[in-house]
Amino acid sequence: MDILKKVHREITPLAPGDSFLVFDRVKSEFTFPIHFHPEYELNFIKNGKGTKRVIGDSMEEIDNLELVLIGPNLYHGWLTHNCKSESVHEITIQFHEHLFQKKFLARQIMKPIKDMFDRSIHGILFSKKTASEMYDRFAQVSRLDSMDYFLELLSILYDLANSRNQRLLSTYTAGKENFENSDKIKIIYDYVQENFHKKITLAEVSELVFMSQVSFNRFMKKRTGKTFVDYVNDVRIGHASMKLIEKDNSISEIAFNCGFNNIANFNRVFKKLKNRTPSQYRSEFSGIKRIL
Repeated sequence: MDILKKVHREITPLAPGDSFLVFDRVKSEFTFPIHFHPEYELNFIKNGKGTKRVIGDSMEEIDNLELVLIGPNLYHGWLTHNCKSESVHEITIQFHEHLFQKKFLARQIMKPIKDMFDRSIHGILFSKKTASEMYDRFAQVSRLDSMDYFLELLSILYDLANSRNQRLLSTYTAGKENFENSDKIKIIYDYVQENFHKKITLAEVSELVFMSQVSFNRFMKKRTGKTFVDYVNDVRIGHASMKLIEKDNSISEIAFNCGFNNIANFNRVFKKLKNRTPSQYRSEFSGIKRIL
């Protein structure tokens, strides 16, 4: 599929200490490119008839209502295609791949959820009946707080796991991403996460992993598909996205707090990665909650 030739590796705004991240927005078009990330994702779409859904090697035009679960690192995205609606309601829930540890998932009561997670490497489309029954619960999620929020999401996962007429979408499955499995990449990841708010030089990071700057950049390109500068910008924009949604700080404050030394550069990089300006991105989201 030509559409998969340029797949975007998304750095989600889900922080390491978070449990779930919920996006709730109404939109008139789908502009985010086909992408993947190591987090699980539940995506609910209402009023989206005519939208094209791409998950792995599956490409289908969706109906008015749909709910899917996408496993870690599986290519996915939605394209406006033949959708005419000006008020598509999209609710996205993301959570870490290792949020539920193996010992917990091995408990008998968690077996349906574990089995569902295992199947999600293909992408799971839930029935229209299930999607319809779940709509009100999904719509309320971003309005809940604290433990009520966590428990409701766990309940939603359990009910979805036990729902009937699920359909696997992709014959293609994603392998474990090298990004997560390299000791050197782990060192780099941790360092950038701790220092993204300030200047990070190629020299200091290449020294961390005992490589020359040239070899290090080649290594990063091979493992992540990006130069080191692009990778750092991805991380910074991921953190900036989270702050923009929370709406506690001005855009200029967010830019400087996320390591950009001028607002023009921040706007340019943000638009390149998100296909919209920071202010447009902020205005798209009507609700978000994070659990620490």
